[in-house]
Amino acid sequence: MNRRENLKLLFAGSLGTGLVLTACSPEEKLADLSPKIGGTPGGRVPEEVERDNSLLSGRFLTDLEMEQVKILVDIVIPKDDVSPGASEAKVPDYIEFMLKDQPGNQTAFRGGLMWLNLEAYERFSKSFIEISPSQRMELIEEIAWPDKAKTEMGTGVRFFNLLRNMTVSGFYTSEIGFKDIGYAGNIPNVWEGVPQDVMDQYGLSLDEKYQSVYLKSEDRGTIPDWDDQGNLIA
Repeated sequence: MNRRENLKLLFAGSLGTGLVLTACSPEEKLADLSPKIGGTPGGRVPEEVERDNSLLSGRFLTDLEMEQVKILVDIVIPKDDVSPGASEAKVPDYIEFMLKDQPGNQTAFRGGLMWLNLEAYERFSKSFIEISPSQRMELIEEIAWPDKAKTEMGTGVRFFNLLRNMTVSGFYTSEIGFKDIGYAGNIPNVWEGVPQDVMDQYGLSLDEKYQSVYLKSEDRGTIPDWDDQGNLIA
């Protein structure tokens, strides 16, 4: 199983626990959130709309930092035969928004970017953006595996953990990420009764007259009739 499949499994589990952060591409999601009669789109109250718009109106990451982030998120989730990489899913925009939404992470994140640049300069006399892909991976490999990382790489490890978590959350809450994971959301299905192997396990069977009423998908919206004694009228 490759890295991308591992990320999919981890994220699929988080969908069921409600721990996923706000979806990606906030500029698109929040483009039209002004209050309207009958409620606000996305379930936001006016105060939330005002705060979102306030966050979107400013910038935290510089252009150079955003370029560095684009490189980093594509290292975490690169483009493959199935779907585009994290940068094409606008994960850098998501990270920019979340850093403004959760300012407690700003110092650690910006400090991590600076740490990577310092390491790149010390080893290769160039910034992280300027070094080659193989040189970038040399640095990342030393901070991507916390259990194997050297003690002196602790700052880089903590930064990459934060970056990786934000990248995965941003990617797998985007339209591209949903398609990549095959997540279809809540869709109507057809109940075909208790599985036969379960019925056999407990020595049970379905009455045919009930099957004809309850297990016909085309009639699932029909309310059955009952007699005065509580018996189903087939």
